[in-house]
Amino acid sequence: MLFAEKIRQLREERQLFQRQVSAFLEIDNALYCKIERGDRLAKREQVTAIAKFLLIDKNELLTLWLADKILGLIENEVQIADDALNIAKESINKRK
Repeated sequence: MLFAEKIRQLREERQLFQRQVSAFLEIDNALYCKIERGDRLAKREQVTAIAKFLLIDKNELLTLWLADKILGLIENEVQIADDALNIAKESINKRK
């Protein structure tokens, strides 16, 4: 819930309502509330739109969003998660 916590923090700092963010995203307020609670994962294009609306670097939000996706995949794989992450990192480095 790294992403969810960050967008809630930013929204509250800017004294905005959830309905204002959901209106900007053109999504139902209930859906946005689920995203902000971490009950639903935002789509990539929604992440970049939220970054624009909250005036934050999109890469910062995308990084947190992606970290949440990764955590969701490996949270029940404690014994092999480190090895899998290392293999993925090596593969990424080879592509550079």
